[in-house]
Amino acid sequence: MGFLTVLKKTKQKEKEMRLLMLYPLSNWYGEDINEISPTLGFNIKTLEHRGFKLNIWDVGGQKSLRSYWRNYFESTDGLIWVVDSADKRRLEDCARELHELLQEERLAGATLLVFANKQDIEGALTPEDIKNVSEKATKVKLNKQSKFQVLLNEVSN
Repeated sequence: MGFLTVLKKTKQKEKEMRLLMLYPLSNWYGEDINEISPTLGFNIKTLEHRGFKLNIWDVGGQKSLRSYWRNYFESTDGLIWVVDSADKRRLEDCARELHELLQEERLAGATLLVFANKQDIEGALTPEDIKNVSEKATKVKLNKQSKFQVLLNEVSN
């Protein structure tokens, strides 16, 4: 069952979902990948997908911005956590950060998607490596139907 399928089942009547994306991933929106720069602050993008309105909050991941993340948790249906799979040195730090984030009461019940970015770089961690670390971090109050996926093609269609 895909990420959006899980969200749709919980939001059938409302037809509107709020996704919080913690890492720049603007190419989902059809933007030229060469024009993408790190998110400073936040960007909001609304997409229509299969009759659902997806409000995507793209929040910058720099250390200086992390204390502001809590301002975006309210009414979040899905959390997209993007991992730089080419940066092996930061993987444990990334897992620790995710674990702390998921202790937040306002994210209880949100569906989690861990997105492995930069898979095309030689020596990148495998999706299985990232899955193992993310599973250690997510032993908290998450939706039991949460799924790990490398790609979420459905959003870009």
